[in-house]
Amino acid sequence: MQLSGKVAVVTGSAGGIGGAVATAFADAGAEVVELDREQADLTRPDEVAAFFAVLERLDVIFNGAGISGRSLGDGPVDECTLEAWDAVLATNLTSIFLCSKHAIPLLRAAGGGAIVNLSSVMGMMAGDEDFTTHAYQVSKGGIITLTRAMAYHYGRDGIRVNAIAPGAMITPRIPERSAEEEREMMTTVPMHRRGTTDDIAKAALFFLSDLSTYVSGQTLAVDGGFTAVGPIDYTANLPLVDVSGPGGTIGVK
Repeated sequence: MQLSGKVAVVTGSAGGIGGAVATAFADAGAEVVELDREQADLTRPDEVAAFFAVLERLDVIFNGAGISGRSLGDGPVDECTLEAWDAVLATNLTSIFLCSKHAIPLLRAAGGGAIVNLSSVMGMMAGDEDFTTHAYQVSKGGIITLTRAMAYHYGRDGIRVNAIAPGAMITPRIPERSAEEEREMMTTVPMHRRGTTDDIAKAALFFLSDLSTYVSGQTLAVDGGFTAVGPIDYTANLPLVDVSGPGGTIGVK
């Protein structure tokens, strides 16, 4: 998975996932241009435009900037503040729109390229009571839809667009849980462990390398199997029992 000779922009590079991706791209031979809030406010069109205006070439971009919004007041719709809603959607979704808007002409000029957007498994399903943050979930679901729309429209230009949806991760921004809370959380993950930033970086390398030249419009859940069957307790070993009617349905007791 070599990126030798390619110019790559990584947004959110000051964070755990973005930082790991930037390092992986550099190790693969890419010239990495990092973009984080210290370089530009990705929710401001003028600052994003100014950043991309100085680039002479671009081959790949990883849109990884994002926030959770909990500290801002994100939560269920009837509890989420408008300020939190606006801030989360601006940082997580509008930033990808703005960065892609200015990256696409450069990718087109280079004869094609690849975009990878960082979503979340929470953009693919409803959260439970411990993760009811509707602005965050809407922003991550919007990323998946935007990814598909861009893949369709810009495929004619040789631009591939895909998304990565991490599950339970280990990053500096995720608060520590007690051993009991961690054990309970891992009962819903078939692989019984959290993902690492390197797990996401490897997926990004695949999407942005020549190993995926016919892959576009896809969202890859890097989640240890969490979304394969949904949040059920994999540690339980309940026997199958016949709870059928005429149709012969089998359930668990």
